[in-house]
Amino acid sequence: MELLIEVSALAAGDAGISPQEIDGLLVGPQVGETPQHVPATVAEYFGMQPTMSNVVDLGGASGPGMIWRAAAAIAAGQCETVLCVLGNHRNDEPPFARNRNPIREFDVPFGASGANLSYALIMQAHMAAYGCSPEDYAMIAAGARANAQLNPDAIFYGKPASVNDILASPMVTSPLHLLEIVMPVAGGDAVIVTTMKNAKRGSHRPVELWGAGEKLTHRAVSQAPSLTSGPLKPSIERALDQAGISAGGIDFLSLYDCYTIMVAATIEDAGLCAPGGFADWLRENGGMGPDARQPVNTHGGQLGFGQPDLAGGMTHVVEAVRQLRGDTPERQINDCRSALITGNGATMSEAVALVLGVT
Repeated sequence: MELLIEVSALAAGDAGISPQEIDGLLVGPQVGETPQHVPATVAEYFGMQPTMSNVVDLGGASGPGMIWRAAAAIAAGQCETVLCVLGNHRNDEPPFARNRNPIREFDVPFGASGANLSYALIMQAHMAAYGCSPEDYAMIAAGARANAQLNPDAIFYGKPASVNDILASPMVTSPLHLLEIVMPVAGGDAVIVTTMKNAKRGSHRPVELWGAGEKLTHRAVSQAPSLTSGPLKPSIERALDQAGISAGGIDFLSLYDCYTIMVAATIEDAGLCAPGGFADWLRENGGMGPDARQPVNTHGGQLGFGQPDLAGGMTHVVEAVRQLRGDTPERQINDCRSALITGNGATMSEAVALVLGVT
């Protein structure tokens, strides 16, 4: 980390760019003790909050490969100034000679290890700040299960669960119950992105990317700028702005739902209601099903459909595309022309928002 930050500072100085101007980050896959969430770990250590980041893993071609990717991201309007940085440490260095990232220093030694505990901390903070009840959050899991009954591919198809069922499930880490936590499954997703010219050759109605937003704010929950609002807020704002549409004008909400608290915070960060108002919004919305005012996660979300690891976030893209094409007869939203999709990584740390639509 010290080596990476040293060469980055030298590059910024050589370019006449201040570190505060850098809003894009491309790094290699080899960053000490971090096999996952690499850009967030580097950004956290550097004190950055980029609006575009990626790992580039092309071996010896990673360096030049970063350059055109950075140019493409700038051309796409996702950032203005990109730091491209690679480095390595000797394998014979003793462990104590390596820098430890904040999650190893401030979180894990005190028991804050793993997603369940970290999201429970966020949920505790949200409950304390706004007075939301356990029943409020359980509505999200029950809504996901209800939608899963309309999707034969869902892991919980044929297994509905009420709010009472959610609250009666074992407490995993207070205040999170077992059925408020995502179900890991095996599976995969794939999506093709191409030109409109190519898309029109296909047999399906083309779905367009109208807007996108991305933001990293931290890696370790101990370093989070806020425990009640996350980087999805600016990500959603940027995506909606590019698309020229308001959150209230979106036909379908395909929201990342690793935990019930994630959906609650996303509804609020999208500006659909005031902070702490997600439960009232859901009630006024008519629930989460395809007949709701703004349906949410009609495939069952990851809480009802299942989470095939990183592909879990892609299931939200796939469902949005299917809804926009009119390909979901069991759960089709009437006249669905726009969709907001969110993705979340680490502990409300890494965020992406997309607006897809049809014309």
